[in-house]
Amino acid sequence: MMLELSDPSLLKQAALVDGAWIAPGADAIDVLNPSDGGLVGKVPSCGSAETSAAIAASVAAWPEWRARTAHERCALVERWHALVMENLPDLARIMTAEQGKPLAEAEGEMRYAASFIKWFAEEGRRVGGRDVASPERDRRILVMVQPVGVSAAITPWNFPAAMITRKCAPALAAGCPVVIKPSEFTPFSALALAELALRAGIPAGLIHVLTGMPQEIGETITSSPDVRKLSFTGSTRVGSLLMRQCADTVKRLSLELGGNAPLIVFEDADLDNAVKSAMASKFRNAGQTCVCANRIFVHAAVEEEFLARLSAQVSALNAADGFVPGSTIGPLINQAAVDKVAAHVEDALDKGGRIVATGQGREDGQFVRPLIVAGANSDMRFASEETFGPVAPVFRFESEAEAIAMANDTPFGLASYFYTRDISRAFRVAEALEAGMVALNTGSISMEMAPFGGIKQSGLGREGGTQGIEEYLETKTFHIGGLEI
Repeated sequence: MMLELSDPSLLKQAALVDGAWIAPGADAIDVLNPSDGGLVGKVPSCGSAETSAAIAASVAAWPEWRARTAHERCALVERWHALVMENLPDLARIMTAEQGKPLAEAEGEMRYAASFIKWFAEEGRRVGGRDVASPERDRRILVMVQPVGVSAAITPWNFPAAMITRKCAPALAAGCPVVIKPSEFTPFSALALAELALRAGIPAGLIHVLTGMPQEIGETITSSPDVRKLSFTGSTRVGSLLMRQCADTVKRLSLELGGNAPLIVFEDADLDNAVKSAMASKFRNAGQTCVCANRIFVHAAVEEEFLARLSAQVSALNAADGFVPGSTIGPLINQAAVDKVAAHVEDALDKGGRIVATGQGREDGQFVRPLIVAGANSDMRFASEETFGPVAPVFRFESEAEAIAMANDTPFGLASYFYTRDISRAFRVAEALEAGMVALNTGSISMEMAPFGGIKQSGLGREGGTQGIEEYLETKTFHIGGLEI
């Protein structure tokens, strides 16, 4: 398809290994636009050979990179940030073409992705150890931090740029090479970011992008003793599989896995704010986010009014091609995603739910008009499964204790949201909710300076904030004895 890029060379139909671009072969993978099924481009189907080559190149490049000062490394990472911002319109167009999200959302994600590069370019300069008080006069104890080593990043299709930068920027700033396996649905955003990293002066052996299907690449990464760190964002099923595969080589792991986020609206909530936040949380990226409000719990006293206000907002949403002006809901990533949403809605209607609002626009192909299902209950699939689509189920509750119990009734614990103006309740509920991230009176929790991650079956480790770079550092204790003091 014609993307009308200012710099067409950013659309790289190739994989990147040790600074060399590998062209697609006979077994090339077609990358399709989810809006119309049109061909965006082709990428190679990399396997064990290319993965092993990328790992070997990383091993060779690591000693020189880790020996550089933090200032030298981070200056290049900061230059990468500048190039991303300079090329933001092209990067957004590439993302909309392969992922489908509206162009304005794609531009927003690219700014979000760039914020991680900037943050870790700054945070990398502040990495340091500390002195520990010694029990002996002739001994000193130093706690040192050093880069963990060759790292791998396996990233999803729903945020194809941000999930790259919030893994790769801290790795590079800390002194680690990184091997990237982007989703086969959305490889071009990763490839464009890697091209800009090379232009920024980051040495070739430090950043690799392996396109292709996940099984062979993943097995080569997880079995390699040279890969010391793996960061994965995706489903809990795949995350637990990777965790098992990494056991033999005892890798460091960061896993950001599935969610089933509750959003609780108490009777004293600011309803305008709650509705605004619910719209942002639930319908961002057509509901295809791990932290979106999958279950909306509303107190019986305000349920009718909340539904009326939310319905007015949802009815104005427009499902359309991401390049069409006025598009607010893009297509779902594939037909399987469409089928899952349809099955969830059918299940809800069979169990007493009712549709109270529907958005506008397309409902053909991979488009799903946004809608609200009232009368949701715990027997519905909404209650236990991520819908990953633009459907908002609304559950009723009568008491604070009931709301907390319903919210926590899930094996997942990534994000939770709640709305109240009672300060005592705010602390009670925040402490009671079982989630790695809790938001009071806001639907926004993802930002570069705050740690992001979950508990329970939503994963382990954190990205963003100070904790994000610590995931790529090892701690070494240095004892110095026999000092003449």
